[in-house]
Amino acid sequence: MAAKKVQLLLNKTVENLGIVGDIVKVRPGFARNYLLPLQIGEKPTPTKIERLKAAREAALAELAHLRGAREELLARMQAVVVSITRSCNDQGILYGSVSQRDISDALQAAGYDVGIRSVRLSQTIRRVGEYHVPIQFDKDLRTDITLKVEADRALEEEKEEIEIDEEGNAIEKKPGREGRERRGRREEGEPAASAEGEAAATKGRGKAKAAASEEESSSEAPKAQRATKKDKTGAKM
Repeated sequence: MAAKKVQLLLNKTVENLGIVGDIVKVRPGFARNYLLPLQIGEKPTPTKIERLKAAREAALAELAHLRGAREELLARMQAVVVSITRSCNDQGILYGSVSQRDISDALQAAGYDVGIRSVRLSQTIRRVGEYHVPIQFDKDLRTDITLKVEADRALEEEKEEIEIDEEGNAIEKKPGREGRERRGRREEGEPAASAEGEAAATKGRGKAKAAASEEESSSEAPKAQRATKKDKTGAKM
């Protein structure tokens, strides 16, 4: 059975809980281990509620001002594109990752006051490319920005086929037989036609050798028969 929640009067604003002067219901453990020891909350009484009335009004005014600033910021951030450059390998896999802090720093540098906690990135980014990143200040204050993660150098035009798993790690596909043959010829510096010609020449030499061996066996057989007949004739005489 869940423990009954307790009511506390907040002496300070607590994010995702309430502002100063609010009466909130919290779990007994949260009250006992955090709010009460730090004097952030206390048991409400009419006198204490009246004492925090002015502080509560000031907090509400500050929240209204902050909301207005955030609404204005979101209006400016429509269709925003920010770029981050990172080192990576030839397949575009980063040596490291792009985190919420990196995105927040890039937005700050571009003139958008977005804190780390407002960047709602579900997982770190580990590959070059273009991403849509949610920016959320409140439940109803949200937008998406476009993030371009670019390599710090030119990548090879021809890349191995790769897939990305749910954690953003690369899964390299094994090339097919045709791909392996092309890659082998490319590494040896031989054109595709020369490799096929070599195979045909080898097959032709094998057939010629087999035909010569068969012809030699056919010519040997009559000689052996004549020698046997001559031996029999000499024996009779």
